[in-house]
Amino acid sequence: MQLSKAFVEFAQLGADWVLVLLIILSVLSVGVMIDRFLWFRGRIVDTDRLNRELRGAFERGELDRLVVKYKDDPAVPVQVVLRGLHERDRGPEAVAEAMHGERTRWRRSGDRNLIVLGTLGNNVPFIGLFGTVLGVMSAFVELKTNTAEAQARTLDLIAEALASTAVGLLVAIPAVVAYNYFMRRLKVVLGGADECAHQVLAILYGAEHAKAASAAPAGAKDAKDAKDAKDSAKTTKATEDAAKDTPAKEKEGADGGR
Repeated sequence: MQLSKAFVEFAQLGADWVLVLLIILSVLSVGVMIDRFLWFRGRIVDTDRLNRELRGAFERGELDRLVVKYKDDPAVPVQVVLRGLHERDRGPEAVAEAMHGERTRWRRSGDRNLIVLGTLGNNVPFIGLFGTVLGVMSAFVELKTNTAEAQARTLDLIAEALASTAVGLLVAIPAVVAYNYFMRRLKVVLGGADECAHQVLAILYGAEHAKAASAAPAGAKDAKDAKDAKDSAKTTKATEDAAKDTPAKEKEGADGGR
C-alpha cells in the first residue's frame, strides 16, 4: 500500500518531464539520421561500369592505372576491389580473404548507430504511453477537489497526458522509417561490393586456369621427349649387347666344327 501511495505521489510530477525526455530523444534520432545520411552519400557506385573497367584494365595490363584512378573514391565496392587488387600477387585465395575482411569493415562502419534508430522506434511509444499514464493519474488526484477550477485543471492534465503519447509516436515513426531506409541502403551497398568482388575473383581464377592450361602441353611434350630418349637409350643398349654376343657365338660355332 505504501508503495502504491508513493507511486501516486510520483505521478503528481505529471508528464512534463516525459515530454522533455521525448524531445531529447527526438534530437538524438535526428542527429543519427543526419550522420547516416552523410555516411551513405557517395558509397554506391555503378557496378556495371566498374566491372567493365576492371575487366578491360586486366586485359590491357593496366590494373595499376585503375588503382590510381579510384584510390580516393569513397564507394564501398570500389574500396573492396582495390583491397583485393593489392593482394593479387599472392593468389586468388589471399585476394578473396582480403576483400572479405574489407567488406566486413565497411559493414561495421555502415551499421554504426543504426541500433539507436531501431531502439527508439521500438520503445519511444511506450515512453510516451508512460507519460500518459502519469498524467491521467495526476488528473484523477485533482478530481478529489470538487470545484470548477479542479475540473478544468483535470481536463488540462488529461490533454497533456495524451500529448505524451502523440509526441512518442511522432518520434518513433520517423526513426523506424529511417532505420528501414538505411538498412536497405546498406544492403544495396554490400550487394554491390559482393558483385565486384566476385568479378575480381572470376578474372584471377580465369587467368590462373589459362596459365595452367598453356603450361600443360609444354609439360606433356617434355615428358614425351624424356620417354622417347629413354626408349632410344634402351634400344641402343640392346643393340650393343647383341653386337657383343655375336663374335662369341661365332667362335663357339667354329670350335664345334673342329
